[in-house]
Amino acid sequence: MQAFFTFLQQNPYLLLFFVVGLAVYIGRASIKGYGLGMVAGAIVVGAGLSVWASTYGVKLELNNFAKSLFYYLFMYGVGLRVGPSFINSLRGDGLKFCLLALVSSVIGLALVVIGAKMFSLPPGAAGGMLAGSQTMSAAIGSAEQAVSSGVVKLPAGMKPEEASGMIALSYGITYIWGTVGIILICKYLPRWWGVDARAAAKQYEQEFGVKDLEGGGLTGYRQFGLRAYRLDNPATVGMSIAKFRAVNPEYRIVNVGRNGEPQGADPELVLQKGDIVALGGSTEHLTEKMGLIGPEVADAKTLGIPMDQAEILITNKEVVGRTFESFRDTAIAGQLQVTKVERGGVQIPAGLKTKLERMDIVSVVGLKSAVNELGEMWGRIARANTSTDLLTLAVGMIVGFLIGMIEFPAFGAKVGLGNAGGLLLSGVIVSSVVSRLRFFGNTPNAARNVLEDLGLVVFVAIVGINAGAGLLAQLTGAVALKIFLVGFIACTIPPFIVWAIGYHVFKINPAVLMGGVAGARSHSGPCREAAVEIQSSVPWIGFPVGYAVSGILLTVFGYFAMILAQ
Repeated sequence: MQAFFTFLQQNPYLLLFFVVGLAVYIGRASIKGYGLGMVAGAIVVGAGLSVWASTYGVKLELNNFAKSLFYYLFMYGVGLRVGPSFINSLRGDGLKFCLLALVSSVIGLALVVIGAKMFSLPPGAAGGMLAGSQTMSAAIGSAEQAVSSGVVKLPAGMKPEEASGMIALSYGITYIWGTVGIILICKYLPRWWGVDARAAAKQYEQEFGVKDLEGGGLTGYRQFGLRAYRLDNPATVGMSIAKFRAVNPEYRIVNVGRNGEPQGADPELVLQKGDIVALGGSTEHLTEKMGLIGPEVADAKTLGIPMDQAEILITNKEVVGRTFESFRDTAIAGQLQVTKVERGGVQIPAGLKTKLERMDIVSVVGLKSAVNELGEMWGRIARANTSTDLLTLAVGMIVGFLIGMIEFPAFGAKVGLGNAGGLLLSGVIVSSVVSRLRFFGNTPNAARNVLEDLGLVVFVAIVGINAGAGLLAQLTGAVALKIFLVGFIACTIPPFIVWAIGYHVFKINPAVLMGGVAGARSHSGPCREAAVEIQSSVPWIGFPVGYAVSGILLTVFGYFAMILAQ
């Protein structure tokens, strides 16, 4: 084994991606749906491999520049993801979930700091416990920033590497309950409170007509249809298209074929016997009133209408707050269908009574003319684009580093956002501007996901590798027990307080609040389990806002946990 570890020591790139690959492989494994995930796996694999190598006298270590670079890319990616939804959450109903996320994050921070001081835990423990107990791996980076920037004063004789090792150690000890605990709490909170969340979800579904998000896989069912019929019903012959629409509002005539030539769908056009009528509407409606026009035919010319699909960004203030149902009487209703609604980067179940919010992204499919008209009515059409604007990426990174240089006096020293915080804020600013202008700065979701996923897992892997050699010297049973206890308390208490405030003060529907509690912890796992528990997608309604807000707060709080715990 010594030869193997020596080989890895001499080939740092192989070492890095060996750890990353193994971490991803381990992260995919789960027991009854519960697993480490690739980020926690990177800490475990990196630290474990480093400790193992140290027993053979081989020290595994990777460059700190690479560690910082990948973390900075991750932070900028996070800012890009949560930017539009974070700004939008600071108004309207989103403010309730914003406050819940703030309460959860602040209480988690306070409990970690109090516990670190009460048990006199070593420097680094507070940042790691916050990251692990709140399942916010990004907080590891901000905690390390506090050490590397010199804001945290280390005891005499303690090296920064040892503080980083304690951050990683504390994260690993508290992460397991941080993950499993919040899932169990979110899942069973309503039952412990004596609330029937399943009934509350059904009530919400009926009231707002939301769809089943969990069951939205690929199937043969299509909500929207377009069919052609030969007109031979005397009751319909002689009607204008406008009159037909008034009598049968559930249908749309989108084209008329006459003598083998398409005539379009002018509202004043009078229908004649033998016309081929292209009729659009929901699948349910198209299977009703089968004799309304006549027999169905396969007419390629009449049905040869350009179709389109697009994502529409909601920016028009006049439609914000309106429900999907309120657009039923528009001329384009029935010519397209809504296939997906995203809020804060998270898909939410939507129904007829779902209200549009600024910066929502609504995916639609239907007639090309209707898609274009709806895009102009609601905001902007975002066409699929796989290219990435690297110039905007470079400018955003530069702006972030400049913001990170700004410092102000606090806690007896000069404190600033640092490079990580500056890049997070820069990503928020850039994504918010780009989402409104849409003519520059394109960063496809896939590219952003690479920044986040690869950036974080590589950073954490390097942290684990570099910290591993010193872990054995710092780890004792007493220290580990204290760290676990503080992490257990910091994970368990905030969700109960958030639930009590949301249920009793804000009067939020219990099913929606289950997602709100998960969002306040910026963890999708509990929301997914809650949806399965009550057999409804309603929890996802309350998830996006808290997810965006707590993601930013908990990331930054890793820095402040280190400072306040001194």
